[in-house]
Amino acid sequence: MADLYAPSLESLARRQMNPRRIGFLGYDDVQTLDIVGPVDAFMAARLDERDGSDDVCYETFIIGLSDKPFVSESGITLKPHCSMKTAPALDTLIVPGGRSLRVNPQIRAKISEWIKLRAARIRRIASVCTGIYGLAPTGLLDGRKVTTHWRFAQDLSKSFPKLRVNANALFLKDGPFYTSAGITAGIDLSLALIEEDYGAAAALAVARDLVVYLKRPGGQEQYSEPLQFQSKSTDRFADLAVWMQGHLHCDLSLESLAKRACLGSRHFSRRFKDRFATTPAAFVEELRLNEARQRLSAANNTIETVAASVGFSSADAFSRAFERRFGVKPGSYRKHFAFGRNGVPR
Repeated sequence: MADLYAPSLESLARRQMNPRRIGFLGYDDVQTLDIVGPVDAFMAARLDERDGSDDVCYETFIIGLSDKPFVSESGITLKPHCSMKTAPALDTLIVPGGRSLRVNPQIRAKISEWIKLRAARIRRIASVCTGIYGLAPTGLLDGRKVTTHWRFAQDLSKSFPKLRVNANALFLKDGPFYTSAGITAGIDLSLALIEEDYGAAAALAVARDLVVYLKRPGGQEQYSEPLQFQSKSTDRFADLAVWMQGHLHCDLSLESLAKRACLGSRHFSRRFKDRFATTPAAFVEELRLNEARQRLSAANNTIETVAASVGFSSADAFSRAFERRFGVKPGSYRKHFAFGRNGVPR
């Protein structure tokens, strides 16, 4: 009888493949997390098989302008694995952001010229945050949809008018080119690339190791709703959204929220709607449904427990609200996105 735990021909073929090589360009005044965040994500990706193997999916290389160490914006010294002259063949190139790419024309020119020479031999090229300032001068992004940190989107559009800049997206793909917003969006992009290469189970396993969401959709706005809520508030509303996010299972009725803000219910409701263009009830439901969508992807969470954990009175009420918001029933969503303990689809 066949051994049920013997590796399949497909899994053996995957194990025999060489890890994909990913290069990160490094230079003085680079943003440290734009490098180390994605590097940690890619190095956490493993082909875990039932026979006990633990094969890495990627090899990562920091590529310096020279062989010398460089110093990041935060003062951390990083040592490259190789220089531009000695860099190996790459599957993926990632250009991290940093002050030098925005203000130092010599560094920008050196990086963009190197990218232009290598681009035809690289399967995909990505930028994190303001790394796009090193990629845009190549002309490879002309006419393409791109994004960057919202703070620099207007300047990017002015400096490179042929780009189609989306100031809100976390990350965007247009052909073999990927661009992402600031810092942590580089991790979102890395998870998307891992999923593209090895499937959702591998990406989910990395997300669990890093203790982050499996992925925030690339088109999702850079500001989360609680952050938007906070950024627009300078008075008694300032901390309310964060408190709500951490107490979704509690009473978040109009009366309860008004009491917490030390306002009468009608006054609170009017001020809330005037400032945020939505009602408190709609805002609360959106918070609960977005959190529920994440919890449905986790192992051993039933629809009933998820509904209760985010404050819905019943599973039926939750299901109706979920389908109204996302166009799919929570059971169907869970079947498609949920994974077991070992990252295997249910």
